[in-house]
Amino acid sequence: MTPALEPLRRIAAYAVCTDADGRVLLVRASSRSGTPGVWSLPGGAVDHGEDPNHTVVRETAAETGLSVAVTGLSDVLADMRSVPHRGVTIHTDRLLYRVSVRGGTLVDRVGHPTDLARWVDPAEAAKLKLRPFTAAALGVPAESADLRPEEAPDFPSFYAYPGPDGLHRAQRFAAYAIATDPYENILLTRIAPGYPGEGRWHLPGGGTDYGEQPGTALIRELVEETGQRGRIIELLGVASHRDAASLGPEGYPIDWHGVRAFYRVVVERPTEVRVGDVGGSTSEACWMALKEVGDLSPDSLTEVTAEALHAARLI
Repeated sequence: MTPALEPLRRIAAYAVCTDADGRVLLVRASSRSGTPGVWSLPGGAVDHGEDPNHTVVRETAAETGLSVAVTGLSDVLADMRSVPHRGVTIHTDRLLYRVSVRGGTLVDRVGHPTDLARWVDPAEAAKLKLRPFTAAALGVPAESADLRPEEAPDFPSFYAYPGPDGLHRAQRFAAYAIATDPYENILLTRIAPGYPGEGRWHLPGGGTDYGEQPGTALIRELVEETGQRGRIIELLGVASHRDAASLGPEGYPIDWHGVRAFYRVVVERPTEVRVGDVGGSTSEACWMALKEVGDLSPDSLTEVTAEALHAARLI
């Protein structure tokens, strides 16, 4: 349908905010946007190196005039849409946060990508033209206002580009598993030599493909990386880490920003662990007793692994 459009990826964060009357905070896209007249949750793109928690607070203030505080993570999802007038097809990984209002005054904006901000009753919201991710967050049916490509375009799993300081930059979204079996073991992988964090224990998972949902990517990665088949139980959180001069197999420093969703996964029928991606970033994988994981030194774990294990209350 849109074969000539350039594929792009981005990560974005949005606010799910309700008032005392149960109304939800929405913003309307202006004529400067790719979907004029369509309503969505307030939010926007995560800047390089920015924690998505900060993004949702910053973007909500800019689009609505309200200061909010993040109270929790609501959902993580992805979608594709084609924007012919910009010549692009965009894959967006969307992080949805529950927020509460700290203060401020609701304002409208002129000459910006969004022009109105309103508190809307859920019944009335269902009658509006909504972005698909917004309708999903509100639990209401909605006709899609997005133009979708017939199939996902080719896009590299790793993409670095020159930044304003001359250093290459890479921002990547990934999904990882706190995967346990019925015998109080947890599935861990070890980072291969030559990759950032080499030798440290890591969680199974990895970067999502263009057009792929995080949960689907996680189950795929679990099979490819360890040979295990699991079932997602719940979304535990999102970790954001930046390494301003990461050095990997590329052989040159990269200003790396990783945003990683981590999930609780159960593997009901564990099998012999096999690393399928031989020669990749994983050198080995194993089932480890939970009590042994608690005895591991902090410097033997990657940042996201330690954060996820704490969120799951396993260490």
